[in-house]
Amino acid sequence: MEWTIIVALVIAIPVILFPVAYVGYLTIGGALAAVRGEKKVTEKVKRVHVAAK
Repeated sequence: MEWTIIVALVIAIPVILFPVAYVGYLTIGGALAAVRGEKKVTEKVKRVHVAAK
């Protein structure tokens, strides 16, 4: 390979991978936040049902 192609790849690969990694980070972060929120709601509902008995 010529050096210009190598330089172009070295520049292009991070430009392509950064947005992919960022979207993956947002997706995983959102999923974890949803799971944590659901866990809090479920615990709150359990406490209300236990108190009602």
